[in-house]
Amino acid sequence: VDTVKKHLYTLASDDMEGRKAGTPGIEKAAKYIENEFKRIGLTTFEGLETYRQTFNFTPRRGTEEITSANIIGVLEGKSRKEEYVIVSAHYDHLGIKKTEGQLDSIYNGANDDASGVAGVLALAEYFKKVGNERTIVFAAFTAEEMGLIGSTHFGKGIDASKFVAGINLEMIGKVPSFGPNTAWLTGFERSDFGKIIQKNLEGTGYQLFPDPYKNFNLFFRSDNASLARLGVPSHTFSTTPIDVDKDYHQASDEAETLNMTVITQTIRAVAKGTESIINGKDTPTRVVLEEKNK
Repeated sequence: VDTVKKHLYTLASDDMEGRKAGTPGIEKAAKYIENEFKRIGLTTFEGLETYRQTFNFTPRRGTEEITSANIIGVLEGKSRKEEYVIVSAHYDHLGIKKTEGQLDSIYNGANDDASGVAGVLALAEYFKKVGNERTIVFAAFTAEEMGLIGSTHFGKGIDASKFVAGINLEMIGKVPSFGPNTAWLTGFERSDFGKIIQKNLEGTGYQLFPDPYKNFNLFFRSDNASLARLGVPSHTFSTTPIDVDKDYHQASDEAETLNMTVITQTIRAVAKGTESIINGKDTPTRVVLEEKNK
């Protein structure tokens, strides 16, 4: 719990200035994640000399080119190292915005998505200890808030057929509408990934539900979509009741508003739920997308 809390409070601190892609604040966050990957003992991803996958892009609403980086670490598998599972979250947020009548201008993005990055770091540490048959790629993606830019860039450079599953963590810091000890999964019906997780969680007292917010189109709004478009069974775990969450994309999304117990229990449930995939016993069915143009 202490390590997870440290990750969360560091990444969501005012010092990080809301972690907007292309700012000094996100650079601080990148360095923090790199240092943690190094401490845990992860290796670098295919062809990269460091944990950084640096690239340039022009945001949709901007004219200035931005340089940013995905932070990627790898835990090589034992018996099935050619098969990859990716565990991801985005580490960027909205930065600093001056709004009239609002004293706080820093959008700290604690739940969105420092909570998910804390989960990625905790899972890296966990699997480093317990071992893994398949190779696990741990990714902190940049520029998700600008339109899934970091994960899309990552997807362009990979052989998607090597990736057997995508585990994306987004906003795991609040009690869901289903109550304590639950999480929900986007795109539940698009592969049998969710059913595998449910089976592995039987008897644990923790339950996974399909995404209840059908009208929000959430499956396509987080970084899992960039890999799902390539056929990877890539889904997002979340615990936040997004329809009533008053802190979503507000300056009030601060670390103090989150429930550390929910975060740690969710991380444990993801570890337990995905273990059979990471150890090669289960392989989820590929995702088929009809709504390519949505």
